[in-house]
Amino acid sequence: MTPHAKRPGLALVALMLGSGPAFAHHVMGGQLPATFGDGLLSGLGHPIIGLDHFAAVVAVGCLAAAHRAGSALAVGFVLAMMIGVALHVQGAGVAGAELLVALTVVVLGAVMLRRRQISAGAALALFAAAGLIHGYALGESIYGAEPTPLIAYLIGLAAIQSAVALAAMTATRMVVRRDAEPAFVRLIGAGVAGVGLAVLMQQVIPAV
Repeated sequence: MTPHAKRPGLALVALMLGSGPAFAHHVMGGQLPATFGDGLLSGLGHPIIGLDHFAAVVAVGCLAAAHRAGSALAVGFVLAMMIGVALHVQGAGVAGAELLVALTVVVLGAVMLRRRQISAGAALALFAAAGLIHGYALGESIYGAEPTPLIAYLIGLAAIQSAVALAAMTATRMVVRRDAEPAFVRLIGAGVAGVGLAVLMQQVIPAV
């Protein structure tokens, strides 16, 4: 791999490892969105303010890049995420949601570290499971909101998640096209897994 090809991966890994895990899922200063604009901004703020969610979406895009139906796989993750939000808003209960979020990030990173790509069917199943879990966790920031900000939140959330996933997919394809050895993907996978492990440790080990 050329030094030029390595730069995007190194920059992204540095961003993910250097920023620290983020658990804040509110853009509006912890306040429940009350207007369409508030809801839209809150949705667009994800996964930017949540490093665990950002790492997961990047991983989805990178893994989807290996398949012809990569765009459909990435959209499948977003749709599953939307369903997860809806389940939370409807009052469904999931114990240890943040712990499950961390575990999915670790798994996505581990899959990226494999030398053999997973099948499209396995990728779809993994993305659907991860999407549901992350969507449920993200639904906490909009739970109890009125319909107007809720709809705006979903629009913003779907837009930003799709944009990040598709951008990661496109970048991965561009880099891998230059170099058949997918070291770029494994480099990003190491960063994703590192984020997941850091978040997991914060969940498992009580703060001193």
